[in-house]
This record gives sequence, structure tokens and C-alpha cells, in this order.
Amino acid sequence: MSDAQDPATVTVYSDYVCPFCYLGRKSLAQYQETRDGDLAIDWHPFDLRAGKRGPDGAIDHSVDDGKDDDYYEEAKRNVQRLQEEYGVEMTTEIATDIDSLDAQVASYYVREHYPQETWLTFDWAIFDALWQDGRDIGDEAVLTELAADSGVDPDEVRSAIADDQLRESVREQFDAARQQGVRGVPTFVYQGHAARGAVPPEQLERLVEGTTA
Repeated sequence: MSDAQDPATVTVYSDYVCPFCYLGRKSLAQYQETRDGDLAIDWHPFDLRAGKRGPDGAIDHSVDDGKDDDYYEEAKRNVQRLQEEYGVEMTTEIATDIDSLDAQVASYYVREHYPQETWLTFDWAIFDALWQDGRDIGDEAVLTELAADSGVDPDEVRSAIADDQLRESVREQFDAARQQGVRGVPTFVYQGHAARGAVPPEQLERLVEGTTA
């Protein structure tokens, strides 16, 4: 396939436990529906809980990350506002007790070893399991079930989650995102230009196409 036939690609940094990442991806999907050409997604994982992880990788909820009850109440209000704006139903609004690390490891494996269409199905399955169904995406049984439903061998996902080398590769992805200046998610990048946050479809259109809305 020639370069002229390759689809445009937008890079997306996100974490499954971020409600704004879910809303941002819904916004991106709405833009894709109105776009004439294909738009591929180059997903990069990001760890919102990096500052609370201990040496063993587990989250230490006792660590003060500066996010108090007022912070979460404001976040909930913003989520609800964007739900209405984008027409997105969400059962869960904030997921403070869910660890997305295993889900990101599994997703990274699928992205590297399966076609993008299969990865995208699995990716949406993880998002929907948390934000539509309120399921614990840190549970291996949930991830293997989602994998099987997405056309991914569940045994491969089970092995991926247990693979220390793969887990280290994902941590390197986390570090690389921060080294590239990503401080929050979602972040959408196209040809050196970025849009940060769960921005509306019109802003994503301007990012990719350089149009004015």
C-alpha cells in the first residue's frame, strides 16, 4: 500500500480508569463518523496512578496525591456535563478503586500482536466494561472474558498479564509519555500538534484537518 493510501493516524494517550479518556474517545468516534477518510488510532498507555504505586507496582491508596473530596466532586460535575454534551450514558462516573495496570498490559499485548480492528474491539470492551457495566477491569477473569468476546485468545492475555518483561515494556511506555510532555489524559496528537482533555469532535476535526468550525 502506498503512503497516499495509508489512513491518517492520531496518537492517543489514555488510561482506562480516566472517565475523560472514555468521553474523549467517544468524541473521537463521533468525529470519525463524519470524516470522509479513515482515521487510525495509535494508542499509548498512560498511568494516572503512577505517583501512588509502590516498588511492587501495587497502588498505595494512603499516598496523598492532592486529590481530595472537592476535587472528585468537581470531576464528577465535569463528567456529567460532558455526558450530556456528547450524549454518552455512563453507569460509573469516577473509578478511584480500580487499578488499570493489568488492563493496559493486556491491551498493549493485543495492540502489538493482533490487527488494529481486533485491538480496537478489545479496547472498547475494556472501556465499556468499566464505564457502562461498572466491572473491575483489574480482574484477570474479566479481562480474559473480554478478550474471548473480542476475538483474542484468553490464554494469551492471561500469559501477557503475568509477563514481567511485557509489564516492564508498558512501564517504559508510561515513562516515554511523560518524557514527551504528556502530563494528563486524554491527549490527542496529530503531526506535532496536540489537543488535551475530552475535547469536542469539532476540535478534533480542527486538529486533524486544520479546518475552522
